[in-house]
Amino acid sequence: MNILFFLTPKSEVAFIYEDYTLRQTLEKMEYHKYSSIPILTREGKYVGTITEGDLLWTIKDNFQEKTLDFKIMEEMSIKSVKRRKDNAPVSVEANMEDLISKARNQNFVPVIDDHNTFIGIIKRKEIIEYCYSRIHKSERVKI
Repeated sequence: MNILFFLTPKSEVAFIYEDYTLRQTLEKMEYHKYSSIPILTREGKYVGTITEGDLLWTIKDNFQEKTLDFKIMEEMSIKSVKRRKDNAPVSVEANMEDLISKARNQNFVPVIDDHNTFIGIIKRKEIIEYCYSRIHKSERVKI
């Protein structure tokens, strides 16, 4: 099965650029109500994934003895945030087994093309719905 059937294209995906600040990232994630978001280069290459937890620990570690100042957050690059784990991408050529394997441990799977350019994501919800429908169909056939 072609995994592009499940793709949410880049034009419909909220993401940040690697040169964003901590504040820009927080605001984008808050606006979209996401707990994690892809990071891209300005050329469109996939860099990794930033999570709420990554941001929380960065704030904790950098503002322990200071007042939480949004001015400082406007100057702090997202590149300086330690990421616990990036969502592993799949190639546009990946098969369903690869997709399921990745989606087991991440809420979305970034998809990259042959030039390692980010083209979109596949949400775990879409994969689960597909698998559920396949199971449901096979149960109806047995009856």
